[in-house]
Amino acid sequence: MQTLISAADLMALQAQPTPAGRAVVLLDCSFDLADATAGESAHAAGHLPGAVYAHLDRDLSGPKAGPGEPSRGRHPLPARDQLAATAGAWGLAPGVQVVVYDAQGGPYAARAWWLLQWLGHADVAVLDGGTAAWLAAGGSLSNEVGVAQPQPPYPTQAPAMPTIDAAALQAALGQLVLIDARAPERYRGEVEPLDPVAGHIPGAVNRLFKLNLQADGRFKPAAELRAEFATLLQPGQPVVQQCGSGVTACHNLLAMAHAGLGVAQLYPGSWSEWCSDPTRPVARA
Repeated sequence: MQTLISAADLMALQAQPTPAGRAVVLLDCSFDLADATAGESAHAAGHLPGAVYAHLDRDLSGPKAGPGEPSRGRHPLPARDQLAATAGAWGLAPGVQVVVYDAQGGPYAARAWWLLQWLGHADVAVLDGGTAAWLAAGGSLSNEVGVAQPQPPYPTQAPAMPTIDAAALQAALGQLVLIDARAPERYRGEVEPLDPVAGHIPGAVNRLFKLNLQADGRFKPAAELRAEFATLLQPGQPVVQQCGSGVTACHNLLAMAHAGLGVAQLYPGSWSEWCSDPTRPVARA
C-alpha cells in the first residue's frame, strides 16, 4: 500500500501473520507548529498500539542553516544518510509495510510518506483520517511505549521523488504550474504568522491542503480530487508543490498521487526559503 490505507484495512493487515515476526511499522507523526512538544505529549498520552513517534523537527527535517549560511527554510530535508539511519532504527527494511498517521488531518504524516518514498521505500501509506478514523473504526489507543525492531540503515539509492531548488524554480517561473498549499490569507500576503515576509512566489496558484479532505477528515475520493486538481493543471507543464516550509505541500503531493495524477516536484525550502533572499520576487493579493 503506497498512498492511503483505511483504518479497517490497517486492522486487517495487522491481523495477518508476518514473516519472521516482522510487524507493520507504525509511525505517529502528530505535531503542532505552534508548540513543538504537543505532538510528542499527545503520543505519550495515547497512540495506536505499537506506534513509535516521529518528530517533525528531529526526525523528519534536517538542521536549519547556521549563521551566515543561506536559508534552507524552516524544515529542510534531512540528509539522506541520516534519514536512512533513522528509518533503520524505526525497523524499516525493503519489503516492510509502513503506515504513518497524525491527528491533524494528515500534513505531518504526508511529510513522512514523502520522505520515505524519496528514500526509496515504496511500501508506505498514510492512515486515511488519522487517529479519529482509527477510533471511529473501533480501534483503541495505548500509552505503552512502542518498541521498534531496529534494522541496518536503509539501503542507499537515488532519490525516488523529484525536487527543485530555488534557483531552478526562479528560472522556470511561467513555464510550470506552481501550487501553494498555504491558507489563502497567507498566500495573498494579508497575514504571515511564521515567516518574516508576507506574500507568495509570483505565478503560484493557491490550493489549501485541507481542501483535499472530506468533513470527516478522510481524503476525498480519487475522482473528485482528480477533477479539482485538473482546474489548476496546464497541459505539458510540470507541476511543483510548495507551502511555507515543505511540509503541507506533501499533502497535495499525496492527494495527486492518490488521484492518479502522477508524481509532482516538491520545492523543499518553500516560502520560508524563498522570502529569505530579498532579491527574489514577491507577489501579493
